[in-house]
Amino acid sequence: MSLVREPAVAGQFYPGKTAELRREVEEFLSSGKTKAPRLAALGVIAPHAGYVYSGAVAGAVYARIEVPRRVIILCPNHTGLGEALSIMSQGSYRTPLGEVPLDEEMGAALKTGFPLLREDKLAQQREHAVEVQLPFLQIARPDLTFVPITVGTGQYEVLAALGLVLAKSIAACGEPVLIVASSDMNHYESDEETRVKDALAIEQVLLLQPKGLYQTVRGQGISMCGVGPAVAMLTAAIKLGAHKADLIQYATSGDVSGDREHVVGYAGIAVV
Repeated sequence: MSLVREPAVAGQFYPGKTAELRREVEEFLSSGKTKAPRLAALGVIAPHAGYVYSGAVAGAVYARIEVPRRVIILCPNHTGLGEALSIMSQGSYRTPLGEVPLDEEMGAALKTGFPLLREDKLAQQREHAVEVQLPFLQIARPDLTFVPITVGTGQYEVLAALGLVLAKSIAACGEPVLIVASSDMNHYESDEETRVKDALAIEQVLLLQPKGLYQTVRGQGISMCGVGPAVAMLTAAIKLGAHKADLIQYATSGDVSGDREHVVGYAGIAVV
C-alpha cells in the first residue's frame, strides 16, 4: 500500500477546505502576475509562513516562473525529528487540493548519489515548510511530481556537496527540474533591523554566492531558517549554468500585522 503523507497544517497555515484554498492561492498567483515573460528558473527561494503573512510573496514567485513537471523541495527541519538529511521517495503528499505523487526515479538517483540522504518519514510528518509550497505548485502545475528533502544540518561542506549531487541528478534526467528552497528570512526582531539583515543575505543570493550567503547569515546573526536549503539550491543552480538571480518580492509580517517590533522577513527570489 502506497504511503500517503497527510496534511499537518491545513486549516492553520492555509485554508483546510478545498474551494477556499484554491480561491486563495489563485488570488495570490493572479496578484503576482506581470506582463514580463515567465522565467525558466533553475531554483527559487519561497517563504513558508502562514499564507496571511507570506502568501503574497510566494504567489509572486510562482506567478513569475515556469513551473516544470518535476520539482525538488528543500526545507529546514523545524521539528528536530528524524534524520539530519531526510528524503521521501515513495508514496505521495496530500493537501486539500489532492495528492501529489513523489518522484521515485529522482528520489532513487539522489539517494544513490548522496548516501547521507536517508529515507525517513519522521522528519517529514509534521514539517510545514514543504507542505505550504504544494498548493501553489499544484495549481501552477497539476501534473506535478516532486521530491521532498528536509535539511537538518548546518555544515557548509555537506550542503555544497548536496547541491552538486542535485545538479548531477538533474542534468542526467533530461528534462527541466525546479529546485525550491523553502525559507523565511530573519525572525522576531524589529522591522527595521530585519530589513537591514535580510538585505545582506539577499545581496549574497543575488550575487550567486552560496558560501557568501552562508558566511553572512552566520556572521551577522541572521535567523534565516532555510539557509541550508538555499545554499544547496544555489550550488546546484550555479553548476547547472545559472547566470543571475532576481528578487521578485520582499515583505515582512509587519506589513500585514502592523506589529513592527517583532517581525519575520519573507523573500521571493528566482535563480535563472
